[in-house]
Amino acid sequence: MGVVAVDISISLDGFVTAPGAGPEHGLGLGGEVLHEWALGGSTPADAALLDASYAATGAVVMGRRLFDVVDGPHGWRDDLGYGAERDQSAAPPCFVLTHRPPAGIRLRTPSFFFVTEGIERAVELARAAAGERDVVVMGGADVCAQCVAAGLAEEIRIHLAPVLLGGGIRLFEHLGGPPRRLRIAEVTESPRATHLRYQVGGEARP
Repeated sequence: MGVVAVDISISLDGFVTAPGAGPEHGLGLGGEVLHEWALGGSTPADAALLDASYAATGAVVMGRRLFDVVDGPHGWRDDLGYGAERDQSAAPPCFVLTHRPPAGIRLRTPSFFFVTEGIERAVELARAAAGERDVVVMGGADVCAQCVAAGLAEEIRIHLAPVLLGGGIRLFEHLGGPPRRLRIAEVTESPRATHLRYQVGGEARP
């Protein structure tokens, strides 16, 4: 059975974008460094992790602001989308958490489904679509925090880029609630990022 995993790249000072993030600059001004490990500079360790994650992902959950970036003019393409340059014909469906679906969609791959009933419903639909594979909650920061706060995340996967951005959007800035115990399940190092996989409560799995 797959897991529900929050999966996101972050700077050493805790930001998932640089300042100025929006449809024109999805990662903010200078924030592309966060994804160098996945785009244009992958080492063998990075590529192996991406391959394994892509193969294991059965559905994706994202927020509307992130959707507006990936579907925007500088966003994903037919040959470059979820999983970077991996075969987009096999890309998993994406469930977009939103208050109001867009009037139209530029992208045709992967399939996008718009969910207005909240994070629990989005994850429920993604689980059904994923079957035995993982549900990946890829962002933005608010949707990741909603997933953790609702007790839906079973894993948190952090790709820690060796950079201090000095500003931008923080991950888990307003999470609230009691402390949540995490268990380190895996650490993979590369010159581009340190990849950390945590399990939320319970015993670490092999």
